[in-house]
Amino acid sequence: MKNLCIIPARGGSKRIPRKNIVDFLGKPLIAYSIENALNSKLFDEVIVSSDDDEIIEVALQYGAKVPFKRDESLSDDFTSSTAVIQNAIKVLALKNQNYDNVCCLYATAPLIDEKILKDAYEIFTQNESKFLFGATEFAYPIQRAFYLDDKQNVFMFDEEYYNKRSQDLIKAYHDTGTFYFGKSKAWLETNFMFKSYSSVYVLPRTLVCDIDTPQDLEFAKLLFKRNQGCL
Repeated sequence: MKNLCIIPARGGSKRIPRKNIVDFLGKPLIAYSIENALNSKLFDEVIVSSDDDEIIEVALQYGAKVPFKRDESLSDDFTSSTAVIQNAIKVLALKNQNYDNVCCLYATAPLIDEKILKDAYEIFTQNESKFLFGATEFAYPIQRAFYLDDKQNVFMFDEEYYNKRSQDLIKAYHDTGTFYFGKSKAWLETNFMFKSYSSVYVLPRTLVCDIDTPQDLEFAKLLFKRNQGCL
């Protein structure tokens, strides 16, 4: 089996400027994903897909390969990660580089170490799913969620659950935005992952932080230190 790891890393982040290479406890953020992918020994190649020269330079410095520069049409705020992965698979195929399995590993996943990647890959290869990705349980029952109107009035999404005990409700999970293993064919043929043909690797919430804001970044640093036994 030939395995490829693709780390998407465009340069146009806005809420955290230069997010993918921002300093994270002494190293560029993307360095953690590159090093963990390489150290896992799972992949024949670890590549970065980027439109940004500085990100490409950092990626090469930390051992990833950058066999092509991503087109600007795939680097805006509306391009999905799936489209980026599909593009990379197709570009590499034109170079006669074909792979059985492809892992999309986000540049913003410093809490996902090589052991998690290896454990998740083992499950992925043993089951019959097209995809396997990181997931975690919601911290609070989603059935009791409500929204606010423009006057800040409260409305439940479903009042049926108002008097239900939390322990009687079905547990709900969400994608962690960290890693996604998939068969190459599945990546090319499928644009929707949250189906019965997918499975998950359940992560504790101490390993999950979606880094979108400066506050998220600082919280991720605290989690990293805590998980390393530094707190």
